[in-house]
Amino acid sequence: MKQLLFLAFLTLSTLYAKSDFIYETREEVVPYTGPIKETHRSSIQDIIDNAKEGSIIKLKAGIYEGNIVITKPLSIIGAEEGVIIDGLGVGSVITIKSSYVTLKNLTIQNSGERSDVLDAAINMTGDTTTGALVQNEVSHCKILDSLLGINMEIVNNSLIKNNYITSKNYELGLRGDGIRLWYSNDNMIQKNHLYRSRDMVVWYSHGNTIEENLAEHGRYSLHFMYAGKNFVHNNTFQYNSVGIFFMYSNDTIATGNVITNALGATGIGIGLKDSSNFTIENNTIVYNAQGMYIDRSPFEPDSHLWIRGNQFLFNSEALHFHSLCENGIFESNIVKGNIEDVVNDSRSSDNFKNEFTKNYWDNYEGFDTNMDGYGDNPYRVYQYADKLWAYNPSVKFFYGSPVMTLLNFLSKLAPFSEPIFLLEDKKPKFTH
Repeated sequence: MKQLLFLAFLTLSTLYAKSDFIYETREEVVPYTGPIKETHRSSIQDIIDNAKEGSIIKLKAGIYEGNIVITKPLSIIGAEEGVIIDGLGVGSVITIKSSYVTLKNLTIQNSGERSDVLDAAINMTGDTTTGALVQNEVSHCKILDSLLGINMEIVNNSLIKNNYITSKNYELGLRGDGIRLWYSNDNMIQKNHLYRSRDMVVWYSHGNTIEENLAEHGRYSLHFMYAGKNFVHNNTFQYNSVGIFFMYSNDTIATGNVITNALGATGIGIGLKDSSNFTIENNTIVYNAQGMYIDRSPFEPDSHLWIRGNQFLFNSEALHFHSLCENGIFESNIVKGNIEDVVNDSRSSDNFKNEFTKNYWDNYEGFDTNMDGYGDNPYRVYQYADKLWAYNPSVKFFYGSPVMTLLNFLSKLAPFSEPIFLLEDKKPKFTH
């Protein structure tokens, strides 16, 4: 019998080549090969140029040509609904090269399509020699048919609030980022609605607050790289490829977010790679391919992850660990209705040293005889033969099939190899 089981195992393992999850770690710059269009001088550029610093320019309803450049502190405000600034499909619609600029109640549309020069509805760029732009505001604006929505490079202490942002009607990877922070710190990104853009990007940027935003039908709802001490609070991310992904980042808090329907081959609710000192707390992660994906996090020695009070509900995998994973503290989470509670694809429990306590597991089989709200016995998770797909995703084709069920049953009945011990929650919560 053991020979038969070993043969079945060997057959399944060799039929399918190993495939690894591939991260996208850099922005792809697609060379532009289309016609080079000339920008226009907007009819309101003279008004802007002749205005004194601190002026408030109020525009009546109408369509104004874009390619506006603002080089001094001033405000442009739509005095009524229907104020449209149109880039005519060339360049960035509005370029800001000054601090203390406010844009409010405008429809900004039809930027160019060149990703190599970052055509955007609004392009704010500071300078490494003269310093960052500060105290700018974009609020209550509608951004349509623009490659990038709001691009902020070297911009600090600014407010982006209550904007609706959508990209051009391109395939997902060819769209621009809805909001892009690049070397930009201490900004408030609040109550924006990103619809069918690509990503919201926070790279090399620190101390930003990102809260109460809604992002739908994009790629990364929120993507951090080399970013620290950011605060991610009460956002809703749905129908995107990935909810929130933290890479090479640290010291960030994500709390109160709702992430749903991140499906497909790379669908992830919250992901961490080489990230340290994170608090992931009170988030609701529902119906994703992977609820949380953790890869070599925490990364820095003697640092931790705190995963507390989250709800992992109805995901294909609630928690997926890849590579070395230790010093994670998982406490008071609810793990319910998932196909798999925990997956460790590292092939070894030696690289998996985390603390689990007071979590609710709907797969727990036990009693609470002393009625203290916690199970009498620890909750232990092992990896049996039916988890072969954790090492080779192609084997997942056989998930739930009679042959895998039979293998799993026989391996428990008459083990031909030791199951891999994954985790123990010494004090599992009995109810939630």
